[in-house]
Amino acid sequence: MVDALDIAALDAVLADTPFAGKLRHFPTIPSTNFLAMQDAESGAAHGSVYLADEQTAGRGRGDHDWHSEAGSGIYLSVLLRPAVAPADVLWLSLAAGLAVHSAIQQVTTLEPDLRWPNDLLFGTRKFCGILTELNAEVTRVRHVVIGIGINVHQGAFRGELRDSATSLRMESGRDWPRQEIVAALLQSLHRETIALTSSVTAAKAAAEIPERVETISSWIRGKRVVVDEAESFSGVTEGLDPRGFLLVRTSDGLRTVLSGGVREAKSNSFR
Repeated sequence: MVDALDIAALDAVLADTPFAGKLRHFPTIPSTNFLAMQDAESGAAHGSVYLADEQTAGRGRGDHDWHSEAGSGIYLSVLLRPAVAPADVLWLSLAAGLAVHSAIQQVTTLEPDLRWPNDLLFGTRKFCGILTELNAEVTRVRHVVIGIGINVHQGAFRGELRDSATSLRMESGRDWPRQEIVAALLQSLHRETIALTSSVTAAKAAAEIPERVETISSWIRGKRVVVDEAESFSGVTEGLDPRGFLLVRTSDGLRTVLSGGVREAKSNSFR
C-alpha cells in the first residue's frame, strides 16, 4: 500500500501549533530520536518534528530495537524545550501516551490499553512504543525528545515479535492513513504539552494525569506484574504515586518502579 505523507498539508493542519513549518521528512533514516537529540545540541528549535518512512536503527525503551518496516508505520520524534523541572519530565512522557491514545481513538475508534509508562497495546500485543530522552541540568531541562513509533499497516510479524507485536491493520482489518494519524497525534501532543508547561494550568494538568492514565489502562491498579529492574521483582500494581511513578505491592511491601520494564506475570507467586 502506498501511503505517502503530505508535509505541506500537515503544515496547514498544524498551523496553530509550534510544529508548523518545522516538519522534516526522511524516506529512510537510522533513528529519528538520534537525529533530533543531535540537532537539539546544535540549537534546533522547540517544536521541530522528525518524520521517517523507515528507520534502520530504531530504538525503544531499555535499548530495545524498534522494528521500523518501510512505509508501514509512523516513526517520528518531537523536540521540545519545555519550561519544566527535570523531576517533572515523567509527566510529559505519560502525556505522550495519552496523546497517542487520543489520536488512535479519534481516527480509528479503537480503544488501546496503556502499559506504564507509555507503551500502547491491544490485549497482550504492543503496537506503539514511546521513548523519551532529555538533556538537563540540575534545575532545568535543556531539551526533551519524544520518539513515537506506531505500527499501522503491518499484516504480520515474524520471529520473536509474532506473539508480542500487532498493528492497527491487524486489529481492525483495514488500513488507516498515516497522514490523519500524524495530524491527530501532533495536535493532541500539543494540547497535552501546553497544559503541562503553562504556569496557569501545569499543576492541575499534572495532578489529573494519574486518574486519566488509570482510566485507559488495565495496568495501573490490580494487575499482577513482573518488574525488570536491577533486581527483578513481582507483585500487584497499586496506582501511581504523586510523581507519576508506578506502585507495586509485593510480598515485602510497597515498591516504586522508577525506570524498570513492566510485564504481565505468568504465575501467582510474588518474590
